[in-house]
Amino acid sequence: MSSKSSLDAIERRVVACTRCPELRAYCAEIARVKKREHRERPYWGRPVPAFGDPNARLMLVGLAPGAHGSNRTGRPFTGDASGVWLYRALYRAGFANRPEQRDRNDGMELRDTLISAALHCAPPGNRPTPEQLHRCEPHLDAEIAALPQLRVVLGLGAIGTRAAQAALVRAGYAFARRLEFAHQAEAVAERRRAPERVVLVASYHPSRQNTNTGVLTEGMFDSVFKRVRTLLEPL
Repeated sequence: MSSKSSLDAIERRVVACTRCPELRAYCAEIARVKKREHRERPYWGRPVPAFGDPNARLMLVGLAPGAHGSNRTGRPFTGDASGVWLYRALYRAGFANRPEQRDRNDGMELRDTLISAALHCAPPGNRPTPEQLHRCEPHLDAEIAALPQLRVVLGLGAIGTRAAQAALVRAGYAFARRLEFAHQAEAVAERRRAPERVVLVASYHPSRQNTNTGVLTEGMFDSVFKRVRTLLEPL
């Protein structure tokens, strides 16, 4: 089965997932009530599948869909402030065909990149429980397995980075040292079967909490993707 066929099958399973009935109910309720500024627009209101290039060498792992962002649009990091920052950075680094994001029909295409998350449903208060993250692990595991060219995994935020590291370990990778979360920290993971080597890189999440306070600047974010480019170019 091709990578695209595998990811298409995973997408169908993600959208139909009922592992967390409480999250399905929460997402549906948010979609019913809506936010005032989006009152006239349809909401996705379901688990949000990964998005990007099935031949990606770079995978991004975020936290979870935003209640009125991805839970509304149905695409990771689309429809909220975090997505504004992320897709602009991806465009500047050559991983996206356009800097602006709006919805699933805006013509956005990712190059050599796939975006996923530790949790595929929007959690209340943007705070997933350990149990919810655990139930969602099979989806992230399947997405990693569907990327035969994977070389770099970028964790966005502490939860996304921890989820990415744990998923790589479950996929058979061994880390010489455990990555302690810090902006632009990285660790190499190796295994006996292809792809044999993956580098895990960490970044602050482009949330308003970080971008509005200067914890994460555009220059800092661009530096992460420049480093990712450096890791990919020799391969």
